[in-house]
Amino acid sequence: MANDMVILTEEGLKAKQEKLDFLKTVRRAEISEQIKEARAFGDLSENAEYDEAKNEQAKVETEIAQLEKLLRNAVVLDDNDVDLSTVNIGTTVRILDMEFGEEEEYHIVGSVEADADKKRISNESPVGSALLGKKAGDIAEVSTPAGTIRFKVIDIHK
Repeated sequence: MANDMVILTEEGLKAKQEKLDFLKTVRRAEISEQIKEARAFGDLSENAEYDEAKNEQAKVETEIAQLEKLLRNAVVLDDNDVDLSTVNIGTTVRILDMEFGEEEEYHIVGSVEADADKKRISNESPVGSALLGKKAGDIAEVSTPAGTIRFKVIDIHK
């Protein structure tokens, strides 16, 4: 069961709970209405609208089950307990790409919260795992197919 453990920030927990609530209340009702309307078209054996609504219902029910399991196995990080002396899950780290001289800022999160577009990287990603445990001023090296990338930790904050 330990393999099912999921690490979430408080923000991530709230987002997952909101999504689950939306699926259970709003989305289920929408699909139920679609099924009701499709049934009104008659013969269900050749009713594409009915088949599509039933497929969507199955997809939503699967997603609900997955979210419920995730939330049952979630370990939530208390923002007040996040150690800012080193890079950890729940911290935001500002780094310098030593080759190109460019600064980036990333929020380190558990794998289920990762979102590159929002600069939220997983603690399990190559960059995230290389940064874990580093202090301001430390150098992190990340091996890539193109070679080793070096990052200097500039700042760690929430």
